[in-house]
Amino acid sequence: MTLISKALVRIANSFVSVLGSLILVFCIIYLLPGDPVLSMIDPSVATPEMIENLRRELGLDQPFYVQFVEYFTAILHGDFGQSLINSDPVLPKILMHFSATLILTLTSTIFSIVIGVTLGVLSAIYRNKWIDILARLVGLFGISMPTFWSGILLILIFSVNLNWLPAMGSDDWKTLILPSLALGFVGAGLIIRMVRTSMLEVVNEQFIVTLRAKGLSERVVMYRHALRNALIPAITIIGMNIGEMMAGTVVIETVFSRQGIGRIIADAIMAKDLPVIQGVIFFSAIVYVIINLLVDLSYSVIDPRVRRSH
Repeated sequence: MTLISKALVRIANSFVSVLGSLILVFCIIYLLPGDPVLSMIDPSVATPEMIENLRRELGLDQPFYVQFVEYFTAILHGDFGQSLINSDPVLPKILMHFSATLILTLTSTIFSIVIGVTLGVLSAIYRNKWIDILARLVGLFGISMPTFWSGILLILIFSVNLNWLPAMGSDDWKTLILPSLALGFVGAGLIIRMVRTSMLEVVNEQFIVTLRAKGLSERVVMYRHALRNALIPAITIIGMNIGEMMAGTVVIETVFSRQGIGRIIADAIMAKDLPVIQGVIFFSAIVYVIINLLVDLSYSVIDPRVRRSH
């Protein structure tokens, strides 16, 4: 199978994943307890006729398969529905706030990569030294700490006590630092462990011994050859982290009072605004699938052995 045909197969699999996520999201929202119509009107003054008319107007009286076909057809036309609260179109609302969430996610990813790869490499090179112990402790705290707790700690330290950075808002770049650190700290812990483990495995392989025998300096062997091969499994973790960070923005944007799709879905859950919840989850699933597809295709660029295998 050629490299192009392999890429086409992966793209086709991605479309199947997107379709599966659409079905799963719709089924979950459909099976949730509660009546969304009752969140739109005051139950104390609404008559059964009013509730039934509104349910019929929204198409909620239709069978499951009819509702799904109508929703799927609308999705194909780029229509994610309208909010049950204010009748605003869902997709423009998501796109308007997606840039803020994307910037937060990318900044958090950069922080996690810089911290994770740096400490992971140093931990492997200086194995069982103090820097290795420090790196493993950072990785342990990063994996163990919930994002809301690390966010609150950062606010208490850098905003309340030191007064260096703002605690809330999304006005300028300063408001981006603390939420990015809180969100990226989790990914950094995973990357530290993965890079350290991969580096320790690579340095014992035969080609590293051969490079050293040829007289290459230890710096060239470790940073140009060993690190490049050790980053292959770490890239998978980084791609998965991006999706998890997008999910983590629900908590972080609430803690730091930032605008974004995480804040939108949090407000929609409180208001039981089902079309907004469906739209945000499905849109996030599409982004997640695209990111993992790009990560999968990047292997052939980074690792020559993948290209040769095709």
